[in-house]
Amino acid sequence: MELILLGIYSFIVWLLFFKFKLLPWTFVSQVIVVTLPIIGIVALLLLANVYAPSSADVRVMNYVVQVVPRVSGRVIEVPVQPNSPVKKGDVLFRVDPASVELEVGGLKAKVKELEAKVAGARAIERQLGLERKTAQGRRASVSAQLDLARRRVGQHRVLATSGAGNQFDLQEMEAEARNLQGELAAANATVGQVTQKLEARTEDGTLVDLAQAEAGLDQALASLAEAEWRLQETVTYAPSDGTVVNLQLRAGSYAAALPISPVMSFVEDEQYVIAFFNQNELHQVRPGDEAEVTLLAFPNRIIKCSVVAVVWATGQGQLPTSGVLPETGAVTPPPGRYAVKLKVEEPEGAALLPAGGRGHAAIYTQSFHPVHILRKVILRVGTKLDWLILKLH
Repeated sequence: MELILLGIYSFIVWLLFFKFKLLPWTFVSQVIVVTLPIIGIVALLLLANVYAPSSADVRVMNYVVQVVPRVSGRVIEVPVQPNSPVKKGDVLFRVDPASVELEVGGLKAKVKELEAKVAGARAIERQLGLERKTAQGRRASVSAQLDLARRRVGQHRVLATSGAGNQFDLQEMEAEARNLQGELAAANATVGQVTQKLEARTEDGTLVDLAQAEAGLDQALASLAEAEWRLQETVTYAPSDGTVVNLQLRAGSYAAALPISPVMSFVEDEQYVIAFFNQNELHQVRPGDEAEVTLLAFPNRIIKCSVVAVVWATGQGQLPTSGVLPETGAVTPPPGRYAVKLKVEEPEGAALLPAGGRGHAAIYTQSFHPVHILRKVILRVGTKLDWLILKLH
């Protein structure tokens, strides 16, 4: 761009001073002709750095998921191929489910057994209620018979005293009263025993035996749910659209459910572009500003982007959490650069960019639009030069 401007400026100078000789070619005019383009180009570049900042450090980044199996076991199938596109939900690998299936079968049998125990405990609760009612009825009947026997004993005692009755009948009624009194004591004991069993309840009013059976059933159901979940986790699916890279997993390998032992790396298709700028270049940049990116991998291609956000933080703004006082050395560390997150616009976003790609970027702010042309020309000339591979071997 500077060469084009210098060419246009030289042509105008030639017309004014040599072709039409509208101005004299003196020492003063020579100084002005030489210094004017220098001042103009320097001013133009300074304005471009403010209102259309550029960066030579651009990186394409993708989200990478470290795939870790949730169930340990022998791998029986790996249907995916390395560096091939994978859709969300596609099977990545399968772990032998035999041991987990046996565990699920055993827990299902245990659940049925505990369900039978719960049903039996509920039946016992109902039976105890019936036994208490029966015992209470028996107690009431014996109590009524005892009252009647006591009255008859009193009547026979009066008759025996007056000589109207014999002593044998009195003794027989007294013996019957004593028997009924024993039966009443036994009935009271039965009612007390059944009541004690029925009153042995938890805080929520559930019978203790029934609560224990239900607790065992709930624990078995939880274990069964966990086992069924682990059975499902023997098959690992792709978390999103992406690509499996550096695939070393093979059928027959042992996969361990350890966070430190991922079995493969899954690169998601979702990606973003990060450009790093000096701190004083970003005071005019706002989210939504237009941006353009060129990558060394795609010479002569302009990738349209927009500014998502400026990450106003660097590692120099963070102090480590420790009991050691921060050191203040004699040499001040150089100021860090801030990252600007860029979003690739359609239809550019339809084609995936190479993760880790490097290149250049320019942001076009909302002010001083004429300098945007200069920055766009510089960016386009630079990406054409990317065709050159400067190697001697």
